[in-house]
Amino acid sequence: MDRRKFFKGVGLVAFAAIVAPTTSLKAVDFRATKPEAWAAEKSVDAIKALFGGTPTESDKISFKAPKLAENGGSIPITIKSKLDLETVALFQDANPRALSCVFTVPVDAIIDYDVRIKMRQTAFVTVVGKERGTGKLYSTKKEIDVSIGGCGG
Repeated sequence: MDRRKFFKGVGLVAFAAIVAPTTSLKAVDFRATKPEAWAAEKSVDAIKALFGGTPTESDKISFKAPKLAENGGSIPITIKSKLDLETVALFQDANPRALSCVFTVPVDAIIDYDVRIKMRQTAFVTVVGKERGTGKLYSTKKEIDVSIGGCGG
């Protein structure tokens, strides 16, 4: 085989790989598909509206947050899990709406997310993950004390 034919073939294969449609993950617009979850005032109601069930408390999903947040306007939270989750959501009972954020997790992704949320008062923060394939729900929660409210307080 001569060199020109070889590189022409390699070029065609590379072009086809670039142009060919891929099966990529598309983010779900949870505000459009689950509006009742965004309107819920309590975490329990928001979790049921978003996931359709009640999670099992587990150490397989975890998050780090300060025990005392001096400024409720910007509370750092780190969410981690080694499970193969398809969705991760964060809820809190301090504000008028319980659901704070939802992530659609790509296949084989490392779950190590950093977010900042606002809380107007001391309350529990709950993280829920939905396992890919089985649909099992796992959660963990902890109370965060807020000394100065971040929602106008």
